[in-house]
Amino acid sequence: MLILVLLLVVGLWAGVQNALAGGGSFVTLPALILSGLDARTANIASTLALFPGQVTTGWMGRKMVSGTGGLGFRALAIISLAGGVIGAALLLLTPSSFFARMVPWLVLFATALFAYGSFVKRPVAAAPRSFGPVVTGIMQFLIAIYGGYFGGGIGFLMLAALTAAGLSMRHAGSTKNVLAGVMNAAAVAVFMFTPGIPWMRVLVLCVGAVVGGYFGAMLLKRVDEKLMRGFVVALGLCLTVGLFLHPQ
Repeated sequence: MLILVLLLVVGLWAGVQNALAGGGSFVTLPALILSGLDARTANIASTLALFPGQVTTGWMGRKMVSGTGGLGFRALAIISLAGGVIGAALLLLTPSSFFARMVPWLVLFATALFAYGSFVKRPVAAAPRSFGPVVTGIMQFLIAIYGGYFGGGIGFLMLAALTAAGLSMRHAGSTKNVLAGVMNAAAVAVFMFTPGIPWMRVLVLCVGAVVGGYFGAMLLKRVDEKLMRGFVVALGLCLTVGLFLHPQ
């Protein structure tokens, strides 16, 4: 019962964090590992628990989605769905012990992406490049595989790819939210049939994340986003160091 109460609090925090700055998995993943799950199962449970919040975010911004790079949004969604399935299947085929050794590097990579996307300024006046459909499709497919496998930092990967393909930042943000939901929908569809999922913990985390996301949306205009993003980066670095020192 104590574990479930703590996971509810963690879910609330992750929901608020995702609404304000992103990086909710940096909270849920270590919490699930500390609750007694191996790294791979914790990653699967985190994906399942945070998915409803992603659907909500994507639905709210659906009117701003767009295709780019010579590909329509439907084509991008199909590519994302296929890549998400492959990534999820690769995760299930990865032995738990091997995935546990990879987790510190994956968290470090995701933290670096988050920090770069949050604090590195890019020239606003630079003329956007427009990649062709082949390059755009390959980039989105590779990002989707990574998203289905681990998922940390996919938002910034997609923002970089979609803006490089010609979308404005505003349309790219809404498009990547929906595509992230599509990727994780594919992963969720695979993970739901995986034996050994701790469904009670997933449900408690999910409820907390949904409620936290609601309050996070209300706090969006009152909290310093840079401060929140700085906290996420610091948390990611602490988690990385902890995982390297004490591998699961």
